[in-house]
Amino acid sequence: MSPRFMISPQGRGPVGPVMRGMQSQEKAKNSRSTFKKLVGIIKPYGAGFSISFLFAFVGVFTSTMAPRILGNITTLAAHGVKTGMFDWNAIKRTVMILVAFHVTAPLFRFIQHFMLTGMSQKIIRDLRSSVNAKLDRLPLSYFDGRTQGEVMSRITNDVDTISQSLQEGISQALISLFTVTSITVMMFITNFVLALAALVTVPVCLFIISTVVKHSQKYFSNNQKYLGEMNGHVEQMYGGHSVVKAFGYSDKAVDEFEKINDKLCEAGWKSNFYSSVMHPLTGFAGNLGYIFVIIVGAFQVKSGNMGIGGIQAFVQYIKRFNQPIQEVANISNVFQSTLAAAERVFEILDEPEEVDDGDLSCKTVQGHVEFRNVNFSYSSDKPLIRNFNLDVEAGKKIAIVGPTGAGKTTIVNLLMRFYDVDKGSILVDGIDVRDLPRDVLRDYFGMVLQDTWLFKGTIAQNIAYGDGSGKVDIKRVRECARLACADHFIETLPGGYDFVLNEEANNISQGEKQLVTIARAFMSNPQMLILDEATSNVDTRTEHFVQQAMENLMKGKTSFIIAHRLSTIRNADMILVLDNGNVVEQGKHDDLLARGGFYSRLYRSQFTSVLSEN
Repeated sequence: MSPRFMISPQGRGPVGPVMRGMQSQEKAKNSRSTFKKLVGIIKPYGAGFSISFLFAFVGVFTSTMAPRILGNITTLAAHGVKTGMFDWNAIKRTVMILVAFHVTAPLFRFIQHFMLTGMSQKIIRDLRSSVNAKLDRLPLSYFDGRTQGEVMSRITNDVDTISQSLQEGISQALISLFTVTSITVMMFITNFVLALAALVTVPVCLFIISTVVKHSQKYFSNNQKYLGEMNGHVEQMYGGHSVVKAFGYSDKAVDEFEKINDKLCEAGWKSNFYSSVMHPLTGFAGNLGYIFVIIVGAFQVKSGNMGIGGIQAFVQYIKRFNQPIQEVANISNVFQSTLAAAERVFEILDEPEEVDDGDLSCKTVQGHVEFRNVNFSYSSDKPLIRNFNLDVEAGKKIAIVGPTGAGKTTIVNLLMRFYDVDKGSILVDGIDVRDLPRDVLRDYFGMVLQDTWLFKGTIAQNIAYGDGSGKVDIKRVRECARLACADHFIETLPGGYDFVLNEEANNISQGEKQLVTIARAFMSNPQMLILDEATSNVDTRTEHFVQQAMENLMKGKTSFIIAHRLSTIRNADMILVLDNGNVVEQGKHDDLLARGGFYSRLYRSQFTSVLSEN
């Protein structure tokens, strides 16, 4: 989008309907599809993951060999005690091998973890970039039913959940898998019968894990859902804190917070309960393996089929075998939360984007605008504009008036392609706007909205934002501020044009903010103008000067003026009177008053209270 367009952070974007509230999130519907998409974002780093897997395997293998070597040392020592003859050379060699394995195992695991951490951060960087770019390509209708906080939750909390899982979960899962596999192999190599006794509890552990995972999935999904709703509610209440206080909505806001918080608490409690109960259950099942190993191992030693060190090795193997199974149980819960978060992120990435197939452009824009049989509705069951026709010659000033909901800002939305028409066409200099790339089309316009948008930065930077260069030409900035009648208040601020606006831009008044956005419009110097209640937030005296400045700005430019103060559009070349999406009257100010129709009643209603007082 061209930088000269002042997009409101409230409502539906530049100009549009009021936000329709929080759209409820659903639990993860397709874990398999989400998992495949996660694998897809990891695939470009497949070579690095393969190398890290190799280091992990070597580290786990050397670590797994250690108990058997230690068992050999124990057997040699026991034999020496029994016979009175110690093979010190054999014991020394075995101890050195054991030390080498204990040094090698953590070294390889460190390298594996270092590589995996770096790749995980790069994957999350790419994912964040993709989501951010996707948000820029989504149509405004996507944001109509979603609060800023809910969208922010998806690109912060949910992406962070994925990041944590990639960085820690994959490493733990990988090591646990290799550990279970290598220990199983080593146990069967050491003693087949004892290995069967040790593994008899594995089906019990797997049954426990599958049962818990089956029942806990929905709670992890709900936890992510209610966290998003909580963020959306908090962002709205604190963003409009003064309004909440002024209208006495604090108690209701707290009640709503409590309701969402209770749901989040319940989902969080149940998901954490299932996570915590899995560890003692699998631990209990694993401890049964110790009993079987000791009983069967005693008979094996007595029969001479294995040494005492073999039992020692098996006890360590059982301990190490139970630990990765318990880790797998914990990781399964982490992955459930990850899949729920990933599905919410992929929902954004899978959203249909704005279709921008235009490839034409106008080298010299005259500003001739034509609406031909335009039909449009925000929802299919509620048509708003029907068979709208309008022909605006270049350089003319067109005022659009009418009651609230008549479709005034919708006309501008369609002209700027914030929404596309359902039927008909809109032409600029004879070219259908759908044949023009959106950035090219919007570069032809300058906008000043009723809802001001300023960012954290200096006054000069906010004004210079209009020309799109990213540079601050202070001389031109001052000139534009003078034309917008903003220079007089800017000079009184501490630092003048270097005065820094905060994030809310509430360290200057609403009227002063409006003057800055008007100066920004002067800075853009567009071929066509859209003024949506541009002077609604300035006082009467300032409005007089701004009107004069606007007259100078609009000379030779096609201008669309949306106004509720009908006294400000007397000099318009044509006034369109809309009602329920239809043009009910059109003409100049004096002619419309003389007709005594809809416009006349609308105009005189603004002075009813004054006349009644007199």
